Amino acid sequence: MKILSSELPGGQAVLLGRELDYVRGSIVSRTLEKRRGGSITLFAFDADQELSEHTAPFDAFVQVLAGAVELNIGGEVVVASAGETVRMPAGIPHAVRAIEPFKMLLSLVRD
Repeated sequence: MKILSSELPGGQAVLLGRELDYVRGSIVSRTLEKRRGGSITLFAFDADQELSEHTAPFDAFVQVLAGAVELNIGGEVVVASAGETVRMPAGIPHAVRAIEPFKMLLSLVRD
């Protein structure tokens, strides 16, 4: 997984889907903001790329910007497409698999 880190410019409208390109056979991420209270990260997954099951100490909000994703949250499968948002609760095992190339904004929020 290739990781890029930088903030977005302040006071400007940005199309997040254009801020990160797909890379064949890979997952690319760009951390937009990281603080003690959580983080905001942009991801681009090529088709069939996945993050294996793991847990997070924060609630994770997946906002799908393009494409479609299959989320396994505590053993339940949720499919989300562009324009949809899914909350993955803190401490619940979850996994992410790209059904097709997809982009998401992942926001981790501490209680």
